[in-house]
Amino acid sequence: MDVLVIGGSGFLSGTLARTALAAGHRVWAVTRGQRALPQGVRAIVADRKDPTVFRAAIESAGATWDLVVDSIGFAAADAEQDLECFAGRARQLAFVSTDFAISPFNRPWRIDETYDRFHDSPYGTGKRAAEQVLLNARAGAMAITIIRPGHIYGPGSLLGCIPFAGRDPKLIEKMRRGDTLQLVGGGHFLQQPVLAEDLAKMILSVAGNELAKGELFFGAGPDVIESWRFYQIIADVLGVELKIEEVSVQKTLAEKPDLASFFTHRVYDMSKAKAAGLRVPTTSIVDGLRTHVESLV
Repeated sequence: MDVLVIGGSGFLSGTLARTALAAGHRVWAVTRGQRALPQGVRAIVADRKDPTVFRAAIESAGATWDLVVDSIGFAAADAEQDLECFAGRARQLAFVSTDFAISPFNRPWRIDETYDRFHDSPYGTGKRAAEQVLLNARAGAMAITIIRPGHIYGPGSLLGCIPFAGRDPKLIEKMRRGDTLQLVGGGHFLQQPVLAEDLAKMILSVAGNELAKGELFFGAGPDVIESWRFYQIIADVLGVELKIEEVSVQKTLAEKPDLASFFTHRVYDMSKAKAAGLRVPTTSIVDGLRTHVESLV
């Protein structure tokens, strides 16, 4: 099929492009041209923040797509732009949202897509606004699907899943040196990290799926772990001892309220995606993190 990725050179967007190519699809990417695209991807050079240029670039491509994946949209305006530019040019639009749209306060340890309490952070608010635009849209023949992932990891990204050891470019160096990692709450929050390649395959699997039209799905990995376990797996791969210092949740929230989305259980029921026949993630956290660590060392 013909796939267009809005992005294409970033972590998830690049993984999406490479995964689609490996599956035999023809792939385009909208890019600002500042970073190289995966070999074989056809570039559409435009900055989506310039609506006139973006629309002209899409029109001048002279193509239609079976699936358009917006992996970088962050606001209602981005969702509206997708509807304006791709209705009539795409059979299906997949929008990548985030679990940070959900309120982190006083929520059950596991939730599904019916959970309806949302966060007021700028990032969460923007993603939720984009979700609402798309869920309420009348896009004609273009089907719309929203994927809401939690923590995404894998080659192409930095390691780390929770403050104050989140996506740290020096994490491996610190662990090899024997440094103590400061983890808020001691890293006892539950998580369900998803390998980027698995998430990409799930996103691609919505194409042509009647049960995915107009729907929102969580995108989470198969394993539920405490956050400290994420770092223990890394330590095991490196062959080093894991040292952790607990940092107070209350004190951190008082000083850095913008980090609240990290200080809750992030566990999601994947039953809806399975029932719809989507390709749900299956790579174990141990195997996935080993691949991630080895890509960095």
